[in-house]
Amino acid sequence: MTGFAAIVLAGGAARRMGGVDKPARAIGGRPMLHRVLAAVADADQRIVVGPSGPVSQGVRTTREEPPGGGPVAATAAGLALLDSGTTTVALLAADLPLLTTAAVAELRRALAGPADARTAGRPGVLDGRTPALACYVDGDGRRQQLCAVWRFPALRAALDRLAATRGGSLGGAPVRGLLAGVAVREVSWSGSGPPPWFDCDTDEDVRRAEEWTR
Repeated sequence: MTGFAAIVLAGGAARRMGGVDKPARAIGGRPMLHRVLAAVADADQRIVVGPSGPVSQGVRTTREEPPGGGPVAATAAGLALLDSGTTTVALLAADLPLLTTAAVAELRRALAGPADARTAGRPGVLDGRTPALACYVDGDGRRQQLCAVWRFPALRAALDRLAATRGGSLGGAPVRGLLAGVAVREVSWSGSGPPPWFDCDTDEDVRRAEEWTR
């Protein structure tokens, strides 16, 4: 047991795709959800939150409260199923068909590694503190909040803090609220191939992802 777990968020209305079951859409012959689960096949625990079809043996499924309550409520539902030995948690959207095991491993290394000269003094990034999470940033510096690896206690504390500011409810809470006040290690993708954080929100995104997988 390594203490590594993964929570895959498979909810969402997929309005820009006409309300289809987006995680079930195939890229390169496999549903997006299955591709994400394959990228974290080495996790001790894998949790899918939201409606889902058949999943691999050993993958647990649950629903957020309230149903359709958004990614933060879904994160809380997934966290509730993790055992006390969990140390780190990958928090991932289910529509990341280009995510790979290597990309997740890079986030895990970044979270575990010491501060470096590129990040140690950046306000709002580390500020000399131990990072609560590592997440990818795109070429424009935007944090990919649902392509991240968290320290388990930090994620639990962030959920508790956010719930306290919202009268105990996490329904509809924004993901960026989890990052408020925590030290973030930003990671630029240094590997070959397409960006692992590429998500499919539109049919055009699906076409681009298909091209990258050929």
